[in-house]
Amino acid sequence: MHATDVKAIAEAPRKETSPAEKDTAARITALMHHMFLYDRGNQLRVIEETGLSITQCKVLLELGGLGHSAEVWQVSDLAEIFGVSVPSMSRAVDALVKAKLASRVEDPDDRRVRRVKITAKGKKLVATLVTVRQTGIESFVATLSAAQRRKLDAAVEALMDRGDLAQTYEHLKGSDRS
Repeated sequence: MHATDVKAIAEAPRKETSPAEKDTAARITALMHHMFLYDRGNQLRVIEETGLSITQCKVLLELGGLGHSAEVWQVSDLAEIFGVSVPSMSRAVDALVKAKLASRVEDPDDRRVRRVKITAKGKKLVATLVTVRQTGIESFVATLSAAQRRKLDAAVEALMDRGDLAQTYEHLKGSDRS
């Protein structure tokens, strides 16, 4: 099932979850909803101003290293990750190339294969998106009491043993956000 097949997701049999798991999911959903709109949707505004589609933004973030760690990608691999067709992903990549946010590079092992790589302009946009998101979250965190922040820190720290979260955290921690 592709991530974009909303009807299939909505109609798919759900894995049995306990009331505690449902409550945790509802709490996380409430927090994410609040965080997404806390700063009046500044990140969405920045995305809207780029003129990029959501798929193009997701690809740009992936190329910018906030997802998997590959430096260059085949269009087919990006299509698989995001659950879209190869022609659809190819159009998304073409738009990123046209906007000079990504470039197509020759595969060193097979000259017939073209891969996709982020450009300096694309990296700058990714840094802007991350900064806007993190600034909004920092503003929210500043409204928490010390006790609430300690509890949140403990909860988040407990998840840092997951490789996917730890990798993104290390990437963000090491990035220059001055």
